[in-house]
Amino acid sequence: MTDQITQDQVNNAAWAACDTFRGAVDPAQYKDYILVMLFLKYISDLWNDHAEAYRKQYGEDEIRIRRRLERERFILPEGASFYDLYNQRNEPNIGELINIALEKIEDANRAKLEGVFRNIDFNSEANLGRPKDRNRRLKNLLEDFAKPELDLRPSRVNEDIIGECYIYLISKFASDAGKKAGEFYTPAPVSRLLAKLAAPKPGNTICDPACGSGSLLIWASQEVGSDNYALFGQEVNGATWALARMNMFLHARDAARIEWCDTLNSPALVEGDHLMRFDVVLANPPFSLDKWGHENAEADPWGRFWRGIPPKSKGDYAFITHMIETAKRQSGRVAVIVPHGVLFRGGAEGRIRQQLIEENLLDAVIGLPANLFTTTGIPVAILVFDRAREEGGAREGERDVLFIDASREFTPGKKQNLLEDAHIEKIVRTYRERAEVERYSHRASPEEIAENGFNLNIPRYVDTFEPEEEIDVAAVQKEIDRIEAELAEVRAKMAGYLRELGVDA
Repeated sequence: MTDQITQDQVNNAAWAACDTFRGAVDPAQYKDYILVMLFLKYISDLWNDHAEAYRKQYGEDEIRIRRRLERERFILPEGASFYDLYNQRNEPNIGELINIALEKIEDANRAKLEGVFRNIDFNSEANLGRPKDRNRRLKNLLEDFAKPELDLRPSRVNEDIIGECYIYLISKFASDAGKKAGEFYTPAPVSRLLAKLAAPKPGNTICDPACGSGSLLIWASQEVGSDNYALFGQEVNGATWALARMNMFLHARDAARIEWCDTLNSPALVEGDHLMRFDVVLANPPFSLDKWGHENAEADPWGRFWRGIPPKSKGDYAFITHMIETAKRQSGRVAVIVPHGVLFRGGAEGRIRQQLIEENLLDAVIGLPANLFTTTGIPVAILVFDRAREEGGAREGERDVLFIDASREFTPGKKQNLLEDAHIEKIVRTYRERAEVERYSHRASPEEIAENGFNLNIPRYVDTFEPEEEIDVAAVQKEIDRIEAELAEVRAKMAGYLRELGVDA
């Protein structure tokens, strides 16, 4: 049996391939080339591994072999595999040849891959440089992925390793890309926490309306505990949408429906004249998005903004409203990451916030530490809404809102603060038990929230003030007297030594 390779070996080899681009291409751009090449290598190795197995099974019966290959998850047209390109790596038009191969693969797998490669151009002078430099970089890239550590045949590599490598690369790109990373990445610990709070169950439909590269959906699916779920996502950025599609395939979530669209202005997850509704809706949408579509909101064909129209320069409540409206009535659950301004800003946002609270939809407000994201150092919060609390739902009698202040629960890192397993477990346990913990959590009644003017700022509900230790003045004075006596004794000894040395003190 062929030796298996480990997660670390695959991760390190794939990350080393990025050396081809570092310093010459922006990380936000070269991530696309690396991840597409990883996907191409994966489907090529998968095809070759299965073709070899069929030849052992059917011998020279090429018709049966071809029929079996035609039923593969992905069809690999002749001349379009990674190895075909590797053998042509010295050609002066190698960028064009890669584009042609990707186009063939897309055409042969149109139901799954239509449009996935349309935003990536391996022959781009703007991104990859002039022909001589571009050819050198692409040759290096092909040679890097031809290394034994990136032999991704199923006989060598567990499929989970390939999916985890994809997420590993996305996290590394996010670290390098800085603020641009917000378009495609939520840190894994935050995604894991959000997925646990959303608590998807077997049989659930799960949607992320701002799905980025799709990793949050992967985390949510892993929380289900079975394969009985359906994934849905929407993403406005075409290149990031393509990453999400590939992410689903590399994690064997082939049935996931990921749409390329503007969620707030032209949502694509619709059924006839109404929006699709889901059991679980979770997201890390763009913070305080400007020009989100305020001008179209009043005439929204889906009727999402009946509680009020969010301000033009801050789209936070537009996303929140969309998520609540796409959660199933009387049962759907929503978990969303927001900036703290969402908790207390007035005007239209204050009115929408009050309406949501009075509808008894808000279940929990959870404050997280600062500096968890590559994109911003500000602290953020998670809002959890549960439509089972509304009239006719299983929890309609529950009225209080749980506030958790987890802002001090983190481990300092070199670049970012980290949520460890223990921090996540404490938050999730407190939420599920709705426990009140001194200086950590509090269940606030509707009356208490109303008295605070529907302001959800966490310090209004969770008192984290720790009184300073009382000072025993008498003991402190006694210690001062002791120190002064010791000092006088030392000075006297020093004066004696100086006299012995004939030094005038």
